[in-house]
Amino acid sequence: MGALSGLDSGAVAATGAGAGSPMGADAGATPAPPPWRGGAWVAAGLLTVALLVRGATFGNPVLHVDEQFYLLVGDRMWHGAIPYVDIWDRKPIGLFLLYAAIRLLGGEGFLQYQLVATLFAAATSFTIYHIARAIAPPVGAWWAGVGYLLYLSVFNCIGGQSPVFYNLPVALAALTLLRAWTAPDASHLLRRGAGAMALIGLAIQIKYTVVFEGVGFGLALLARGFVAGWRLPRLGLAALLWAGIALAPTLAAWAAYAAMGHGQAFVFANFVSIFGRRYPLLPALGRLAKDLGGLIGFWLAIFYAPRHLPSLGAINPWALKFLRWWAVVAVGGFLLFGTWHDHYTPPIIMPLAVLAAPVLGWQGLQRRYTALLIGGGLLAAIIVTISNRHKEGSAAQVDHAASLIRSHLAGGCLYVFEGNPVALFQKTGACLPTAYIFPTHLSTAVERQGLGVDQVAEEKRVIARAPAVIVTTPLPYDANDNYTNRALLMAGLSRNYTCFASVPIGKYPFNLYQRRDLAPKANALTTKCPAMQLYKPGKHRP
Repeated sequence: MGALSGLDSGAVAATGAGAGSPMGADAGATPAPPPWRGGAWVAAGLLTVALLVRGATFGNPVLHVDEQFYLLVGDRMWHGAIPYVDIWDRKPIGLFLLYAAIRLLGGEGFLQYQLVATLFAAATSFTIYHIARAIAPPVGAWWAGVGYLLYLSVFNCIGGQSPVFYNLPVALAALTLLRAWTAPDASHLLRRGAGAMALIGLAIQIKYTVVFEGVGFGLALLARGFVAGWRLPRLGLAALLWAGIALAPTLAAWAAYAAMGHGQAFVFANFVSIFGRRYPLLPALGRLAKDLGGLIGFWLAIFYAPRHLPSLGAINPWALKFLRWWAVVAVGGFLLFGTWHDHYTPPIIMPLAVLAAPVLGWQGLQRRYTALLIGGGLLAAIIVTISNRHKEGSAAQVDHAASLIRSHLAGGCLYVFEGNPVALFQKTGACLPTAYIFPTHLSTAVERQGLGVDQVAEEKRVIARAPAVIVTTPLPYDANDNYTNRALLMAGLSRNYTCFASVPIGKYPFNLYQRRDLAPKANALTTKCPAMQLYKPGKHRP
């Protein structure tokens, strides 16, 4: 980001900082037009891009295991299930409330959440366009918005992953702070800061990692107040107000759970359990390298291109400082989180897209960087979308499996031990034999200390409850498989179940088992299913 520093001197604000602004803008600067003037065409264009980029995935229920689970929780909330009590996870309640609200749109919920996610993605790209106008011409800001939409798909947020939703309030908060930071004076700083922190508070209740941006934005607000001459007591009171507003949604959720008698369950799931999760370091470092490499177009546009372009025009230096700070806190939060899955990357795409905007366009050398960033993003988005369908599966495959399961449930519960087709619960309407229904909760060693219950004891309870149908892969699905629980399941299946079908969902075969006392005698000697194995062939016993 320091590569843009040569543009600071003599730069003039592009979005309306007057003579009293902290950067001391030139008095002859032409006022910018109202920020939303002409925005309808830009918004329509970005929405069209979002529909084109994401349309091929619409209606597919198995885009990603996470969003299948969010939809399941949102649906079961309408049937009385209480998150963290009846169905367990560590995501904030706001995310599940959002998916519960989407269920009001009808249908099975899959197409509905994907359409809502597309609207959120388009609205975020539109907000990025307006942020980028502080340092870039309209064409550069446009490509920044398009780039965001493309790289959502590049990093496997092609459906309703949580960043698709919480990035919008974070981007709106950044736009609010940008205007506060570059305003001629601090007369509206308290109010604008309150609005920005309210947006951050909502975003935190979709994903707690937003707290990194929240702290960074709060420090930016305090720095603006300090530049304006606020004394320490005033700064302290403002900090308390802004922090209180940001924390209010989370405190309200905690209070609601405490009133229901589940305050301890809420605290453990939301704030304690994450520290018990254990990911192997080496694969995590591999994911980090892949994520950072996937952003090469942004790195070149931000660090390399400005040194080789003759002129990028005037750039508001104080807007640039704030946007760099946003990028620093976003990247810092991403790095500190430590697991570095691809779908954790989109929060840093927002500030990187904005900072890349000045070098995007169709003039001279700018065309090359635009072709690299946008063309590379488009190609990668297409590859990821096709690869996702091959790996995770299609609607037809899930519908076929769900039809087979429904015909064998006999009013009983369904248990998906491992793999990604959580959509089978939604498709069949089956009851849940455990609160720990997300497949990795009981099938992987990652969560051995992260659930608040003994994994092995819970697996024994599930088997003792004798679900009507059990779904699992013949070979261990995850590299971090919990082999103790897998052995328990295999023993239970051998004693009391018969396999009635093996179906492909994506690139994985799934064995479908029915409880033997429910199974027709004709299925007792079935040979349709590959035998389950405790370890993958060639894998050393742990």
